[in-house]
Amino acid sequence: MSRLGDLIRTERVRQRLTPKQVAKKCGVSESYIMAVEAGTRIIGDDQARRILKTIGLRQQNEAEFTLDDIASTVDLAQVQPALKKAVAAPKVKEAEKVASTEDDEKEGIAGSVWLDALQSVMKRVPVMNAVMKPVSYKLVPVENGRIAGANPDKVFYYLSPDDSMRGFRICRGDLLLTVPAQSPVDGAIMLVTWKEHRFLRKVKILNDHEVLLQSYDREYEAETVSIHDVGFISRCVQVIIEL
Repeated sequence: MSRLGDLIRTERVRQRLTPKQVAKKCGVSESYIMAVEAGTRIIGDDQARRILKTIGLRQQNEAEFTLDDIASTVDLAQVQPALKKAVAAPKVKEAEKVASTEDDEKEGIAGSVWLDALQSVMKRVPVMNAVMKPVSYKLVPVENGRIAGANPDKVFYYLSPDDSMRGFRICRGDLLLTVPAQSPVDGAIMLVTWKEHRFLRKVKILNDHEVLLQSYDREYEAETVSIHDVGFISRCVQVIIEL
């Protein structure tokens, strides 16, 4: 099977639909749907979206999770238990089925087993601007329940607001994945607050009481400050360069 075919079958089973029913809803043949599920037929994104929408995908959620995001990240090993449970579930009365369908429509894509699987392997990490307001999101893999060794709910991307760190290969518009750090990390690029301003700076620990905050725009600059006067917010572990 292809990942897309697996996803279609998983969601179809969750909706308790047969291939024939899905085919009728989509205006294609039953053999067409079965071939797509088996991964023996290549289809375009528009047709894939139409099938997924027919069996549960809600249009308003496409801005959050694209078809490519879903098809390339869902691990079916995490979907199979839910899929088997759905297959083994006893048939329900028609009235109960209608009520269940209405509930699913209210929940939208969030109620589907394949999105549940997606959320267990991927995390929507916010992109924060200079005033720490989310301006967008990026999907980031979750490994062993962590992102870059940190709690997935505590990490965020910081949108570099200027070129004050370009000498360290960080320019305006670049995205920096950050993890919590409330104390200085020697040699790290960190997001800090000092004199009521928020900065990206390279940190060098001088002694138990002082650190050097380094920047590098057109010229290298460094300021020696007391550790107690600096608020350490997070440590930058990855940079995505804006081209």
